[in-house]
Amino acid sequence: MTATTASEATLTPLRRLLILITVVLATTLYGTTLLVVSTILPQMQGSFSATADEIAWAMTFNILATAIVTPMTGWLAARFGTRTTMVWSVAGFTLATLMCGIAESLESLVFWRILQGGFGAPSTPLAQSILLDSFPKHQHAMVLGLYGFGVVIGPVIGPTLGGQMAELYTWRYAFYALVPVGIAAVVGLQFSLRPDGDRRTAYFDWLGFISLSVALGATQLVLARGQRLDWFDAREIIVETIVAVIAFWIFATHCLTTSRPFLNPRQLLNRNYSIGLLLVTIYGMLNFTPMVLLPPLLTGPAGYTDSLVGIVIAGRGVGGCIGFLFAGFANRMDARLSMMIGFGMLLVAGIWLTRIDLNVSYAELAANALLQGLAIGLIWVPLTTVTFSTVAREDMAEATAVYHLLRNLGSSFFISICVAEIVRSTTANYSRLVEALTPFNKLLSLPAVIGQWNIETAGGLAGLSREVARQATMIAYLNAFGLFTAACAVTLPLILLMRGRPIEAAKQ
Repeated sequence: MTATTASEATLTPLRRLLILITVVLATTLYGTTLLVVSTILPQMQGSFSATADEIAWAMTFNILATAIVTPMTGWLAARFGTRTTMVWSVAGFTLATLMCGIAESLESLVFWRILQGGFGAPSTPLAQSILLDSFPKHQHAMVLGLYGFGVVIGPVIGPTLGGQMAELYTWRYAFYALVPVGIAAVVGLQFSLRPDGDRRTAYFDWLGFISLSVALGATQLVLARGQRLDWFDAREIIVETIVAVIAFWIFATHCLTTSRPFLNPRQLLNRNYSIGLLLVTIYGMLNFTPMVLLPPLLTGPAGYTDSLVGIVIAGRGVGGCIGFLFAGFANRMDARLSMMIGFGMLLVAGIWLTRIDLNVSYAELAANALLQGLAIGLIWVPLTTVTFSTVAREDMAEATAVYHLLRNLGSSFFISICVAEIVRSTTANYSRLVEALTPFNKLLSLPAVIGQWNIETAGGLAGLSREVARQATMIAYLNAFGLFTAACAVTLPLILLMRGRPIEAAKQ
């Protein structure tokens, strides 16, 4: 009897069921927070009197913290034990969620969002490991299906819950509502998971990890604050850039000279893996960006309610569920073809978004979000399969860590870039549009225009200013959606450079 089989035999069916329920609950809870914040961003922005780029920190720094801590999961489990790491991860995540609701300033909110992402990061990879270790092999397909459902259904629940809570009460209750679920998950995990066995010594490249973390954090600050501080005219941006460059130089030098680096550069010689890293970075860029950009646009210039925004964003999660379901059937075809279809659908969704205006209906936006979710779900399985098809088994742990790291970094960095473009473009568009507001513009003398705006009175000028600001903001968002569409188009030629799965791998 193998060690795994022996450990499985110590678990009763009832205990396995309890493990399944609590682990899927913890996974769903973490997935819920990914998009719950996107729905309540406008309310939080008003509560803290923050600008659009400042309130986006609540999303970007959470994703960045998740990206940095995720590669540590294996070391944490080996050093402290799987159950201990899982329980403390969900407990810390629940406490940080409560503190996010209590936060009285933007700085404290961002701080607790960073801790929320950092504490929650190990829960998703550990959940899969726990389920595979607790159930016999003939039940793995069923268990992983339920686990995948928890991962996907969280982003469906989050926007709907956030929108309803924000509309009925305040944005704080979107966080408070998750706390009892987190407490139940902690108690369930503590009593259902097996006690940790003997802890083993695990090697972790701390110098490589810390230098990379500093480089990524400094880069994120440059992207998040650069537009507001006028980029390199500000001393802060110059200092952060220097820190990022030095930290990355230390990381790169260390990886090339040490025998056991955090990231083995030899892995980049694997064509499928290196192209897969580029694709998963772009996948990360496309994953959550529209869901972060749309709520401020819809609740602001478009005049949507929070609950309607929640419905729009929930369409993304519904599409993801359908996409993952289709991915199981599409796995029989060439993975590159599946990826081409998925990224092609995202390209269509991006072009669709560049053609909307302030009169767009929530049904149209929900349909667009559904298409995006369908594409995202359809891409993930074949992309992961082809990327790791030529990676050696002994290199899989490190390769997987880097893969998920770049996916999260793509989301964090691209959101910051798009928000910076919106801030820049809104100001530039407003300046250009007001040039047309002169007594010599004959359009302003038309009967349909005179009834609403009048450049002869203060009230008329104020109304014109508001409308110009709305249109300038809309144009800025269209520019950001253009960046999204361009990123989609870049993926198509990259997919053609990959090799398909080997025949023997495809038959397994």
